Formats: sequence, C-alpha cells, structure tokens
Amino acid sequence: MKFDVTAGDITVRDTDAIVVNLFEGVTDPGGATGAVDRALDGAISGLVAAGEIKGKRGEVTIIHTLGKIAPSRVVVVGLGKSSVFDAEVVRSVSGETARRLQKIGVSRFSTIAHGAGIGGMDAAQSAQAIVEGTVLGLYEFDRFKSSKNNEKSVETVEIVEYDASKLAALQMGVDRGLVIADAVTICRNMVNEPGNRMTPSRMAERALKAADDSGLEIDVLDTPDLEALGMGAFLGVAQGSKEPPKLIVMKYDGDPENPENNLAIVGKGITFDSGGISIKPSANMGDMKGDMAGGAAVISAMKVIGQVGPKINVTGIVAATENMPGGGAQRPGDIVRTMSGKTIEIDNTDAEGRLVLADAVHYAHSQGIRRIVDIATLTGAMSIALGHICSGLFGSDQAFIDQVKESGDMAGERLWQLPTYNEYKEQYRSDVADIKNTGGRPAGSITGALIIGEFAGDAAWAHVDIAGTSFSRKTSGYTVKGGTGVMVRTLVKLAETLAGE
Repeated sequence: MKFDVTAGDITVRDTDAIVVNLFEGVTDPGGATGAVDRALDGAISGLVAAGEIKGKRGEVTIIHTLGKIAPSRVVVVGLGKSSVFDAEVVRSVSGETARRLQKIGVSRFSTIAHGAGIGGMDAAQSAQAIVEGTVLGLYEFDRFKSSKNNEKSVETVEIVEYDASKLAALQMGVDRGLVIADAVTICRNMVNEPGNRMTPSRMAERALKAADDSGLEIDVLDTPDLEALGMGAFLGVAQGSKEPPKLIVMKYDGDPENPENNLAIVGKGITFDSGGISIKPSANMGDMKGDMAGGAAVISAMKVIGQVGPKINVTGIVAATENMPGGGAQRPGDIVRTMSGKTIEIDNTDAEGRLVLADAVHYAHSQGIRRIVDIATLTGAMSIALGHICSGLFGSDQAFIDQVKESGDMAGERLWQLPTYNEYKEQYRSDVADIKNTGGRPAGSITGALIIGEFAGDAAWAHVDIAGTSFSRKTSGYTVKGGTGVMVRTLVKLAETLAGE
C-alpha cells in the first residue's frame, strides 16, 4: 500500500473517494468538510440536519457526488466528541473507513489529516495515526488459504493538506506510521501462525530476519547454552517437547558510551501451550498457538527500535519453547533450579510462562540491565479481571511503572496497574523448595507476576499481562479478528521515553 502527501484542494482530487470528518454535535461543518459541503450544495449539512449524519465515533457515511466535484464519492467519518478526541480515535476511524471503501471496490482515495486543523492535533501525529489505522484495519491473515480474496484492494491513500507548510510534518508521520504498522503486522502474523509452523526455531528465524533488517546484534542460545547457564526452569518447560528451545537475544546499542543507560524487554515465547501434564481442556486449545504473543511483540518492537534509533541501549530477550505433555515432560511435584539458584516446586505444569520468564528475566539482570519489562500472555485470570480492553500492569518500581503506563497511553494501548503487596507472596511459598510456581486461584494474575519479579533482582521491573488483549474475536476500528500485535507500539514508545525523546 502506498501513501502520498500533497498540498491542495481536496475537492478537485482525481480519485475514487475523498474522506472528510465531523465531530459529534457539529451542525455547521467548517474547514475542509465545510468546503466539500459547499461544493455539494449543502449535501453534508442537509444530512446533518436530517439526523442521518451525527458525527458519532466510527460513523461512516458515503455520499455520491454525481459529477458535482471530481471525486465520485465523499466519505464523512464521525470523530465522536471533541472533548475526548485523540490519535486513537484517528486510528480507529481510519481502519473503519478503509475497510468500508475496500468493500465497495475503492482502490485509491484521498483524506484530510483528521484533527490537524480545528482538532488541534500535531500534523505528524495525525498522519501517523491515519497510516497505522489504515494498514492495520485492512490487515488480513490468509497465507494458508488456497483460494485468495480477489476483490479489489486499497492500493493508494493520499493525505491532502491545504496548508503546504504542514507537508514535511505529515510526511514524517507517514514514514513513522509505515514502520510501526509493518512491525505490528509482523507481530500479528507470528501470533496467527499455527503451532506446527511457528515453532521456537521458526521464531528464532523471524528474529534473525528482523535483526538483519534493522542492523541489530542477535544471538540464539540453544539447549547446551541454556544448560551451561543453569536455566533449569526454562529447560523444565521445554523437556516435554521434541522442538528444541531457543533463547533469543537481540541487542541495540543506541548509547554505547553509557552502558548503564539500558532497558531489557523480555517476552514469553510459548509457541504452543498444551498445559503439559496439567493438560488444558480441549475446547479452544487451538488458541494456545498465540501464547508467544509477548515474544512476538518483543521481536517486532526491537525491529522498530533499530530503525528509529533512540539514544538508549535496548536488549530484547525471548524465551521460546513449546509446553507439551511428552514422555519427558516435567511433572507436578518436580523441583527445578533456576539460573539464579532459587528453586521452584512445580505445582501446575500449565503455569509455565513464569518459569521461562524466571530464567529470562534473571538473564537480563545478569547482563547488568537496570530496567526490565516483561510481556506475557500469563494468566487467564487477567481476562476475568480486565476483560479485553486493557492489559494488566505490575511492578517493583513505581517511577518505572508510571513510565510504562504513560508510554502505553501515548501509543494508544491501555494499561491498568494492579497491586503487588508482599502479603500475596505467602500464597506461593513451598514446603520443599524456595517457592511454588502457582499461588492458587485467588489473585492469580498478581501472584503470577510476583513469581516473575522474584528473579529481577534489584532492577526496576515491570510486568505486562496481555492474556486478554493479545487476541481479538471481533473486528472493530483498526483491530481485526486474530492476533492484535498489542504492546509493540508501547515498547517502542517506552524506549524513546527513557531516551528522553
């Protein structure tokens, strides 16, 4: 898909459709929407007066111009209430609009920069949101379909701005939006791949490609390396599968003269989670192909970080393995020794994410990294607590937690902090080892997070549970059914925030 930026009058563009907007409650359209309304002899304001166009967020109205202006269609999109307008609204309405136009066979259309006028939004931010929303809203995972969709698809989107002084900012936003949307697409593809294709080895191959594309250092550690490091928790999860585990380590040196200016982003990469010996119910088990969404987000975010170049040193770590009930699988009651030396009693083999992350997070700490955030589809309890609207946020350092939360806000990905009181730790104490890998049903997301935090040492640590947000069962806005690519944008923004950018 191609995006162009141009200066001029949108009413005279030679294109299949032009897109303008309206805030909820506005009865007399202004700006570009007003100009189009006048060119159409008041067609838009007439529909507003009739109550057919209300400006509600996501509302899409198509008006045929019947030769009154060059474009054959005018699309009026609702931006909702101006008091809550932000870049997330632009992403959402851009996705809805693009799908609607593609459905009726439009291959190229022009749009104004939503919010860059009376909306008060920075032009670059508007253009970035338009690109992200359009690309991600049109995303489709069809690589395994023998019969492809041959319907006409959107090929060119033109952002038209009357004020030529804004073109440079708009182009900058377009360029960044394409980089971000490409990375989220990569993440979605990885999550949507079936477990027989997205194995730990294939995940490592995707990371190698991302590193090569962005000039990152990368090292993939195999079983002998993990044994030498003493990663008993990680290897314990892996031993039930014939697929060899991989610890993927990607490095970006954005501030090499200040090695202490660092960040680790650590992802759970369970490419298929059967539950192990504590096997899951068969219903919806196929969704467990996406239990590596945290790792996919890390790989994709590292690709962007290497491209945008923030002044900070970032290490991406993915613990990739399957959790299977093979003859060699670990058993409930087993005890494993982690890289840190701490021992864990296996209470439930389906609580495997915290085991692989225990070793991965400690590995990050052992490399001298002082700020660590891990991303994981960790607990079903997270979906019960927060549903599918936002991800859970936990941590040991409030200042760092706040930075992660603010980065999510800026990126358009919601995070909600949950408590990590020391009293919760009593739930996972063991009689025969240092700790157990579960704390029972009460506060399951909290105890799962705290178990990971046991291995962060004195680093500032945050944990994001994306179990409820990594996969969507419906299409809305720029989110489509399947993998969402959540946290890619937040991780990139976090690196930039910590770099002071």
